[in-house]
Amino acid sequence: MPRPDDGWLEALPRDRLLAEFSMWSADLLRLGHDVDRIESAADLLHVDVADGHFAPALLFFPDLVAAIRARTRAPVHVHLMVADDAALAQIDQFAEAGADLVSLHVENVAVANAALARIAAHGLKAGMVLRVETPVARAAPWIGRIDALTLLGTAIGVKGQGLDPSACDRLREAAALIGASGRRVLLAADGGIREGTVPLLRAAGAETVVLGSLGFGAPDLADRIEWLRAL
Repeated sequence: MPRPDDGWLEALPRDRLLAEFSMWSADLLRLGHDVDRIESAADLLHVDVADGHFAPALLFFPDLVAAIRARTRAPVHVHLMVADDAALAQIDQFAEAGADLVSLHVENVAVANAALARIAAHGLKAGMVLRVETPVARAAPWIGRIDALTLLGTAIGVKGQGLDPSACDRLREAAALIGASGRRVLLAADGGIREGTVPLLRAAGAETVVLGSLGFGAPDLADRIEWLRAL
């Protein structure tokens, strides 16, 4: 099974914006083709998992991650949008399927301690995600235990929305929180990712953006990635 090298997170470039491709926007009937098509451009692959309760969508399942893992060495970031009582089992299943980074929500506070311990027990990188309405300060207690922090810029689990007006200020607040910790925590922007918003998110401190149609739907993927990396 292909995997990224040990130390993959630390080896990610820090002098340019990273491209994290959301598999929700891939051609699901030609998923393997799309994984191959973007592999040279993708710094990470992003897999959303939603249970229809914590978030309105129903997305994705461990066998899909296993199929992606068998196809690529790119790091796979699994973003869990699930109720508290499902979180630990989901971590186990996606770890077995080949995830490299598993993020749960700060709003899963009742199980967050156990969930981060479970991710660590699997030898994976850990992340946390903030809904757009959740104060950034609520991530502070967890900064010492995570490797990535993702801020949603739109309502959870719904595609095609515009960027919330608070998104850039929230990124700046999160960047300051991470800076004060002295730790390397990857700061990601997810939602509302458009050609006109990416430069703003980058200027606000985003180190990676979760690309949907902006990546998969690009008329010329090489040109799009060259533009993104130059920001």
